[in-house]
Amino acid sequence: MDGIDIGLRRCGSGTPGCRWGRRGFGGRGAGQGETSRAGRMLAQGDLKLIALALIAEQPRHGYDIIKVIEEKTAGWYAPSPGVVYPTLTYLEEMGHVVAQPEGAKKLYVITDDGRDQLAGNRALADAVFERLATFGEMMRQQASNGAGAEGGDLPPLLRAALDNLREVAIRQIARDADNEAELVAILARAAGELRRV
Repeated sequence: MDGIDIGLRRCGSGTPGCRWGRRGFGGRGAGQGETSRAGRMLAQGDLKLIALALIAEQPRHGYDIIKVIEEKTAGWYAPSPGVVYPTLTYLEEMGHVVAQPEGAKKLYVITDDGRDQLAGNRALADAVFERLATFGEMMRQQASNGAGAEGGDLPPLLRAALDNLREVAIRQIARDADNEAELVAILARAAGELRRV
């Protein structure tokens, strides 16, 4: 997979700026911060490629693409409409998809040029889908381990507080990926406070 040209930039195992590397998400080993990177698990160009692959499976609306990615990550990551719809517009301008009006929505259908682009980058598309599926499975396992680790579910108020924290963190990183370090520091301080209780 090294040096696969995705039509936007070159991205390969160990390439600076690429969020997938030899050891998984962000080039880190398991348990070293993958969940804090949920909002940044798609490297530049990944969304264009997976949107194209999903549209190749069947014509889709932008919302469908958001939902498929959210399902693959067990609800931990969903690209915002503000990212997905410009991506679809880009694919349309490149001639990789065409938009067909369907009421108030647009249904995106892949073109022959889009199929050629996808065929040339199938290995990368498969790697991105595998990364999303692996992340989703890891999140499902963590959720099930956390629920039963102490012999029962967390109290409802604690579960709600943790869910709220997760949702806010995901929204913040999706809104501004450059504030990752600040968010991690805030969460680390919170964890430190909890240890002192």
